[in-house]
Amino acid sequence: MNLKNQKDFFSGVLFMAIGVSFAWSASHYSIGNAAKMGPGYFPLLLGALLTVLGGVLVFKALVLETEDGGRIGPWAWRPVGYIVLANLVFGVLIGGLSSVGIPPMGLVLAIFAVTILSAKAGSEFRWKEVLILALVLALGSYVTFVVLLKLQMAIWPAFLTA
Repeated sequence: MNLKNQKDFFSGVLFMAIGVSFAWSASHYSIGNAAKMGPGYFPLLLGALLTVLGGVLVFKALVLETEDGGRIGPWAWRPVGYIVLANLVFGVLIGGLSSVGIPPMGLVLAIFAVTILSAKAGSEFRWKEVLILALVLALGSYVTFVVLLKLQMAIWPAFLTA
């Protein structure tokens, strides 16, 4: 087997693995049909689409020649670390961590934290742009989840609203 593009090949294999696992997991739920969807319908559909997309990428990687061969470079550990840290911090801030006495800090603070940490993963970081993005995301999330969907959640830390 002659790989003509390593990046596309391994991306396709990863997409196919995730797609198959989603589809397999969805098969444990009621699927239903397009008119009356069960809880497994949407994950099954997404898993199938992701598997097909992965298959197209693998096929492309085996057939189409690229100039540099799509070589995979070294791991970019800094961005991976910041993105994983951003997700962990978001989870702790939005839900709290009662085992160590950290209360929920609310939606706004969690979104600002995840936006700032995620932005640090990139090669360019500009405070003004990041804070504007965080503000837009926080407002959009507030409108979506609290106003439109009427979800009951902490918006601010409890010590600010008490």
